[in-house]
Amino acid sequence: MAAPALLRALRTLRPPALAAASIRLPAPDSVLPPASGAPCPVWRTVPVRTLLLSSASCAGHNKWSKVKHIKGPKDEARGKMFNKFGMLIKMAVKEGGSNPDLNLNLAHILEQCRSKNMPKASVDAAIKSAEKAKPVSQHMYEARGPGGCLLLIEVLTDNNTRTQQDVRRLLTKKGGMLSDGARHSFNKRGVVVVPGQDVSTERALELAIEAGAEDVQETEDEEEKPLLQFICDMTELNKVRASLKELGMQIMSAGLEYVPRNHSSLDEEQLDAASTLIEALTDFPEVVRVWDNIEAHS
Repeated sequence: MAAPALLRALRTLRPPALAAASIRLPAPDSVLPPASGAPCPVWRTVPVRTLLLSSASCAGHNKWSKVKHIKGPKDEARGKMFNKFGMLIKMAVKEGGSNPDLNLNLAHILEQCRSKNMPKASVDAAIKSAEKAKPVSQHMYEARGPGGCLLLIEVLTDNNTRTQQDVRRLLTKKGGMLSDGARHSFNKRGVVVVPGQDVSTERALELAIEAGAEDVQETEDEEEKPLLQFICDMTELNKVRASLKELGMQIMSAGLEYVPRNHSSLDEEQLDAASTLIEALTDFPEVVRVWDNIEAHS
């Protein structure tokens, strides 16, 4: 098996104090042969035993994960978070109906709601209101922010022209602009999130190999609690989720996200400006989610 050799290499390369890490795993089919006819994701291009481990970039990623979370009182932040979950529920119901047994996307969102302790009454109300809501459409705006960072802004609106104009004005005011082409700097991937408390970097790598994930990243939530993000091909999401659960991990969320293919390194001043912009976008009523490719300059 390749895993012991990988772990030995990891122990050799890993810095003594690692605040956060992003580990690119070898292709799962280099650990175990793939099943006959199994799809081979385009992203599986790294050689066996290659570990992308950089203390500088990792520390920056961890720093940015702390900077970009919603500021202000916890109750206010929870209210904003629940509002966004309500929008995600509306999108999922619109696409696949209100039965989570038949709508996998909705099931994943409800799982996130439970992990964040969103009241069941609020969840049920969001589902019912989604069924009766007036028609809305989902759009993705591509933008460039301070320091040249790239943003994907997902919106849910009943008037795309008005919303796009409003978002353009907000971007201009906060040092950004709409910019075609940003989407090409992201890959849409499956992401499974589990608690990272008391899980070593070596164990995270073992779990990723055993579950069939392609990448594992250490990050933090809005309360600075450690998280592990297992990244996989979209078609492997349910398999990786089930495998991690069988391995004893608590699943906090599982779904499709936009993962940056490359990062924009920002200095302190640019980070502050980007944080202000993303916070303003997140507060915008029709914005559901904002993805970025930001990495703090070490």
